[in-house]
Amino acid sequence: MDKKLSKTEEKYVETVGRRKTSTARVRVKESAKAIFTVNGIEAKDYFKTEETRRLIQDPIIKGISVFLPGQKWFIEAKIKGGGVHSQAEALRHGLSRAFTKINTESRSKLKALGYLKRDSRSKERRKFGLKKARKAPQWSKR
Repeated sequence: MDKKLSKTEEKYVETVGRRKTSTARVRVKESAKAIFTVNGIEAKDYFKTEETRRLIQDPIIKGISVFLPGQKWFIEAKIKGGGVHSQAEALRHGLSRAFTKINTESRSKLKALGYLKRDSRSKERRKFGLKKARKAPQWSKR
C-alpha cells in the first residue's frame, strides 16, 4: 500500500556531507520555528566551541538567508565518525547541499564560499617497513 502524505506532513530535503571519516546525513524542511538537532541533541549543546558552532551556521547565515530572508528551518542531522571539527565540516557540507536543492539561486554564493566542495584530505595509511605513512627508519651504512 502507498502511504500518502497529508497536508500537515511536509516533504523534506535529505543530503549527505562528508569530511575525512565523518559522514553527516542532513534533513531540512521549512518550519514555523527554528529547530536544529544533531544526533538527537540540540546543535549548540552538541558542538561546544564557538568555532564549530560558526562552521555549522555559515551556510544558513551567509548562503541561504540572502535569498530567503526571515525563513526558519527544521534541521535534523545524524553524524558518525571522525572528530568534532571534522563532523562540523561534514555537517556544513551537507547543509550547503540541502540549501542548493531548496533554492538553486544560492548555489553560486555557496560555491564561491567553498562550502559545496568535498574536502577529501584524510590521513594517509601507514605502510609496512616505515614508521609512519612516509617516515622511514634512520639509514645507517653499517
